[in-house]
Amino acid sequence: QVQLVESGGGLVQPGGSLRLSCVASGSIFSAYGMGWYRQAPGKQRELVAGITSGGSADYADSVKGRFTISRDNAKNTVYLQMNSLKPEDSAVYYCNRVGPVFLRHAWGQGTQVTVSS
Repeated sequence: QVQLVESGGGLVQPGGSLRLSCVASGSIFSAYGMGWYRQAPGKQRELVAGITSGGSADYADSVKGRFTISRDNAKNTVYLQMNSLKPEDSAVYYCNRVGPVFLRHAWGQGTQVTVSS
């Protein structure tokens, strides 16, 4: 059973930065792509950044140029560096596999990011 544990969220002012971490236990982490998703109140969960097993990254247009996803396979950890944060980035952030839904692990508890002055 794979367990995903996200951390690093918090309250930050517009223009600020946060670094999120996600540790995946119980899986061959290095073998597949991972992504960061977010869900704001009343909205569907969306994929904001993904990284392949080889380290190639892709981003949603809304975060391109501001967010950077990275991974450390030795630590079974994926990161999301978020810069120039905007109020519309406020959401609960989750990590999980990318690709078809049936490949996803059970969702973790997520980490809350709130961007507000």
